[in-house]
Amino acid sequence: MKNKKMMIGRYSFDEFIDAAKSFHGYPAPGIIVGGIMVDLAIENMPEGVLYNALCETASCLPDAIQLLTPCTIGNGWLSILNLGLFALSLYDKHEGKGVRVFLDPVKMEYYPEIKNWLFKLKLKTEQDKDLLLEQIEEAGRNICGIQTISIDNKYLGKNSKGAISVCAKCGEAYPQRDGAVCLSCQGKSWYISSENMQE
Repeated sequence: MKNKKMMIGRYSFDEFIDAAKSFHGYPAPGIIVGGIMVDLAIENMPEGVLYNALCETASCLPDAIQLLTPCTIGNGWLSILNLGLFALSLYDKHEGKGVRVFLDPVKMEYYPEIKNWLFKLKLKTEQDKDLLLEQIEEAGRNICGIQTISIDNKYLGKNSKGAISVCAKCGEAYPQRDGAVCLSCQGKSWYISSENMQE
């Protein structure tokens, strides 16, 4: 039976779909499921704890975290460790104790359209989007697993850029710890400048 009173953070289910559409560009199933997962994680954190988030996928789930928590990529409170797992952790910034929420494949047997989406058993064009959203709302937290965790010390604390220098090659500011020139000038850039393109 459909849970009409489902809340995701401060949003009703339908309001969260609208917020996801506005933030993410469209209401992808991953951000909707992600919202449910984030809400479950928040509920299982002690009240008043300052927490960081760690996301194990770069797809959709980070946007749910950014919509529902103060943790963003920009403020450094959200880290993405892309393990290809649809899972997230919220943890105490200082002590590293927290919770990890993940999608449990065993629990998806009762929700075939969610399973089709997660395991890519159907092409996006073949998925019944209305049925998928209906099953996500019906399933709610029932498709999630949760575990208590402690974060490895190497992920605790703020990562400072350290001293900033001006690159001798391109003239842009960069973290001095990267070497004599910036990473881009070391050949690690993802683009080719039009100044460097050959005709």
